[in-house]
Amino acid sequence: MNTNNNSKEAKILLVEDDPNLSMVIQDYLEMLNYQTKLCRDGDEGLDEFRKNQYDLIILDVMMPKKDGFSVAQEIRKVDDQTPIVFLTAKSLKEDRIKGFQSGCDDYISKPFSTEELSLRIKAILKRCQAAGIEMIEPKSKEFRIGKFTFDHVNMVLRTGETDHYLTRKESALLKLLCLYKDQLLSREIALKTIWGDDDYFIGRSMDVFISKLRKYLKADPNISITNVHGTGFKLEVKD
Repeated sequence: MNTNNNSKEAKILLVEDDPNLSMVIQDYLEMLNYQTKLCRDGDEGLDEFRKNQYDLIILDVMMPKKDGFSVAQEIRKVDDQTPIVFLTAKSLKEDRIKGFQSGCDDYISKPFSTEELSLRIKAILKRCQAAGIEMIEPKSKEFRIGKFTFDHVNMVLRTGETDHYLTRKESALLKLLCLYKDQLLSREIALKTIWGDDDYFIGRSMDVFISKLRKYLKADPNISITNVHGTGFKLEVKD
């Protein structure tokens, strides 16, 4: 992701198949001095993402060839840092949850005002540029977790001869759990440290990441990540 100091110089990838709406959004974003690339369907958008770097990706959900959820999932396989915003006519809670599980950072329901879009974009870019995850830095680049070794610098979880490479958010969340080992890591601290917000739907997204970490660590039955009264999580390792 680019890290321009002036968010108005940010590069935005807009993927929207509605010809009228897409032109209105593109013109508006360019009026705000964002460099905006418009793609008309999911496949075209994914190809453009692979060719160039962007500071923000705006995806319509319902598109031909490949829908927004699928595009986001493909992007998140290789990049879990560049923020993604969904544009959708769907406002059902289940669709919003699916969107965050697909890896999006925000969700705007149609119809929306250009002012709302502008404010959301500014907030996300400010959050992303405001420092890469601020944490207490451990003295060592590795943590011992039961029979695992976790190299948080290279984002690798090792056991025996096996290396499992984590995504940036998986690694950041496991690093926090290690720093708070045997203590309560509150949901608020985790969400604000890693996602920059403690919104309900982002919280549901974090729960998905916790489930993934449990799956990675289940090879050692002495390791547990427990929910604590709905207020947070605790990483514990039995002797």
